[in-house]
Parts: sequence; structure tokens; C-alpha cells
Amino acid sequence: MMSMYLDFVRIRFLMMLAYRVNYYSGIVIYAINIGAYYFLWKAIFGEAETLQGFTVIQMSTYVAVSWMARAFYFNNLDREISNEIVDGSVAIQIIRPYSYLLVKMMQGFGEGLFRLLLFMIPGMIVVSFIFPLELPTDPVQWIVFFVMIWFSFLINTQLNLLTGLGAFFFENNQGIMSMKRIMVDLLSGVVVPIAFFPGWAISIMNWLPFQAITYLPGSVFTGRIQGADVWNALLVQVAWTVVLIVPIMLVWRAARRRLFVQGG
Repeated sequence: MMSMYLDFVRIRFLMMLAYRVNYYSGIVIYAINIGAYYFLWKAIFGEAETLQGFTVIQMSTYVAVSWMARAFYFNNLDREISNEIVDGSVAIQIIRPYSYLLVKMMQGFGEGLFRLLLFMIPGMIVVSFIFPLELPTDPVQWIVFFVMIWFSFLINTQLNLLTGLGAFFFENNQGIMSMKRIMVDLLSGVVVPIAFFPGWAISIMNWLPFQAITYLPGSVFTGRIQGADVWNALLVQVAWTVVLIVPIMLVWRAARRRLFVQGG
């Protein structure tokens, strides 16, 4: 059974491979994007050596690794699920002898694996030659970072599953998907590190899953989180991965009942 799900990973990887030129150009686009943020933050720092505990080099490293990690965990599963619900093809997939949600997860992983090998890693190499970055020298730090972006993928994909399944209950959930994407980019720390938010906002975001997607892995990579706090950050990611399973299962159960009523 597991080999069947692994086939979905392989098939999605090969599908992405057919359009690899788009991702080579995407490296250039991401490099330009990172450059824009780098010069913006450099201007914000001015003569200051640190801001909110970030040095200029730490900030440039955080920006680079956050955007490149986004290339791995980002996917359009919410839009894909929504389209399948709207056109009715989801009904055929539900009756097949596999878990629809797990298949989507595997397809997203195939896409993420492609982005990791042919986008994120080459992109980081290119960016490291252009901008001043401070990369970790401890191999354990690298291992922990890659484990953490795996959980970033899981959490982001779970949010996409929830958003995509909303199409069962709304005629058009494009607005919800757009709002979710903006919230993930803003509240996860991709656009602005969470440390720069006001105290009351940080207190709220500490109870939301978004920081576990970008800010925590980026902080570990740049050395802002060290020692025992690294394992606490990883525990936060694991906890959110487990917690999000509950609403997904509840929404999926309600969605299947709704699809049955429509089909009847």
C-alpha cells in the first residue's frame, strides 16, 4: 500500500521535471526578490549594528533562507483540491481504494522534493555568492534545519488541505485561499520577522501555527535560537502537526457527507 503512495510522489516529481526551465528562471526571480529585501533591510538598519537582536548579516541570511525554504514548503494543493471539488472529479477519487487526503499530501511532497533539489539548494548556492550570508558551520544545525522545514511543509500543507476542502461548503473559496496565502506569508515571518511585531501581536502569534512554518526554522538556521530552545521550537512544530489533524478529519467527514447529499 505504501508503495502506491510513493508512486504519487514519483509521478508528481516527474511532472514537475517536465517544466524545470520555469524553476530555473524562478531562481533568478527569487534572487531578485531576496536582493530587494536585502537592500531594504540594509537601509532600515542604517548605522545601527543590531535591530531586535538581528545583525545585518543575520537578517540577510534569514531573508535568503526563509524565501528559499518557502520554495520547498509552498504548494497549490488548496487550489487543486478546490478545482477538483468544483468540477466534480473528486467524487471519482473518493471511491478509489486510497486515502484522498494522503494522496494529496504525497503529491505535494513530490512537488516539494523537486523544488528542494532543483530550486532551493541551487538557489541558496547562487544567492550565497551574491549577498553576504552567514551559513552554519555545525552539521547538526543543518540537520535540525532540514527536519524543521519538513515540518514546515507538513503544517503548510495541512492548512492548504483545510482551505481547499472549504470548496465543499462555499460555491467559490478563491477569496479564502487568497486570504490564507497572505496570512501565511505575513504571519509566518517571511515578509517581516515576527520579532519586529509589537508585543501584543507576538503574544497572539505564539498561539497560531504560522510561526512554525518560517520563523522558527529561520531563527534556528541563523543561530537566534540555540541550545535547548532549538528542541522547544521543534516541539512546537510537532505539536501543531498533530493538532491540525483534528480539524482536517472533522472537515473531511463533514465534506464527505455533504458530497453524498449533493450526489443523492
